[in-house]
Amino acid sequence: MIALILESVGIGCWGVCFWWMHRISKRQESMLDDLHAVTRRIEQLSKAEHELVKQVHPQVEQIKAKVENVADAVTDSAD
Repeated sequence: MIALILESVGIGCWGVCFWWMHRISKRQESMLDDLHAVTRRIEQLSKAEHELVKQVHPQVEQIKAKVENVADAVTDSAD
């Protein structure tokens, strides 16, 4: 009789363990999905930032050249 009770408790423990592991697995899967979504958003932002930098970079060079021209003109007129 005791063996039957212990066997039943063991089977019940296996059931609880299976349920617990399934629950943990679902939480991990949900967390991984969230992490993938965040990664995709970061990648999109990074691409957008890269495009902005590509657009701004030539303008920075032009502005730098204009500032140098103005600085030369101011220096020449100050003399």
